Amino acid sequence: MKTKHILLSHGAGGREMGRLIEQVFLARYGAGGKPGDDSAVLTLGGGQLAFTTDSFVVAPLFFPGGDIGRLAVAGTVNDLLTAAARPLALSASFILEEGLEIETLMAIAGSMRDTAAECGVAIVTGDTKVVPKGAADQVFITTSGVGEVVRPGVSGAAARPGDRVILTGTVGDHGAAVMLARENLLQGGGLASDVAPLTDLVLTLLAEGIEVHAMRDPTRGGIAASLNEIARQSGVAITIEESRVPVQPGVAAACEALGLDVFQVANEGKMLIFVAPGDAARALEVVRSRRYGQDASLIGEVLPGPPRRVQVRTLLGTTRLLDPPAGELLPRIC
Repeated sequence: MKTKHILLSHGAGGREMGRLIEQVFLARYGAGGKPGDDSAVLTLGGGQLAFTTDSFVVAPLFFPGGDIGRLAVAGTVNDLLTAAARPLALSASFILEEGLEIETLMAIAGSMRDTAAECGVAIVTGDTKVVPKGAADQVFITTSGVGEVVRPGVSGAAARPGDRVILTGTVGDHGAAVMLARENLLQGGGLASDVAPLTDLVLTLLAEGIEVHAMRDPTRGGIAASLNEIARQSGVAITIEESRVPVQPGVAAACEALGLDVFQVANEGKMLIFVAPGDAARALEVVRSRRYGQDASLIGEVLPGPPRRVQVRTLLGTTRLLDPPAGELLPRIC
C-alpha cells in the first residue's frame, strides 16, 4: 500500500477501502467464499446459512429518523437479506466510553429490541467492554447475524446481461440527515434517515418466485459503490437512467450545498435488486406494495460490456461514467 497509516477514507466504502480489504485482510485470511458479498454463505448439512458482521460508529448517536441501535440491527439484517437469507439471530457487542449516561444506553438497547421485533429476529448473545474516557466516542456497536438461505445463488457475482435493476426508494436520505444533524444544520428541513430493516420486502419478493440474481444494500459509498461492486464481481456493464433515480428535493438541495454526489451518499433502508428481464414489471409491483418500497423505481439494466463499467444516462441525454467513490466523503455515517 502507498500509505503507511490508516486514513478516514479507508472506511468510506470506496476505492481506498477496497484496496485495504484486498491488500491486508484478504491477503492474510483468504477469500472465504465469494469475495465482495455482504454475507458469507456456509453450507451446513443439506442447507445453507448466511453469516455477516458489521460495526457501527455513527455520530451523532441519535439522528432524525433513527439512532445507532436501529442502525446496528437494520444494517446487519439487510446484509443477510442480500444473500437471500431469512434472518434468524444476531449478536450485539458494545464498546462503551466511561461516563456514558445509563439512560442513553437504555434508549439504544430499547431501539435495538424494537427493530429486531419489527423484522422477527432475535438478539441472542453479546459482549460489553468499557474503555476510559477519551478512548472511544460514547458507544460503538458490533452486530453479527446468521440467516437461513432461502434462494441459493443470489450474489453480486450472479448479475447477468439483460437483468433489470430495481432501486427500492429514494437515495441519500441517511447520509444527508446524519451529516446535517452532526453539523447542526437541520433547521426544520424535514430530512430523516431511511434506516429500516427490509425483511418483509425482500422475503415477499422471493416468495413470489421472482428470478432475483443479485441484491446489495447501498450503504457507505451509496449506489455508486454498490453498482461498481456488482459490475466488478459479475464482469458486466451497468447503465442507469438519472431521471429514474428517486431523490427527495431536500436531499438533493443538501448534497448540492455540501458539494456531494447524491449517488455516493449512504442509504440504510434501500436495496438494489437485479432481476431477470421477464420478471421486472412484476418485481417492481411487489416491491412497491411493501412498506419500505413505495418509491421504488426501475433505474437501469445490465449489459455484456464493457466489463466492470457503470455509466449514467444524464438528464441532458449525455452519458457519464459512475466511478467508485474516492476519498472520505462523510465520516462516521454508519
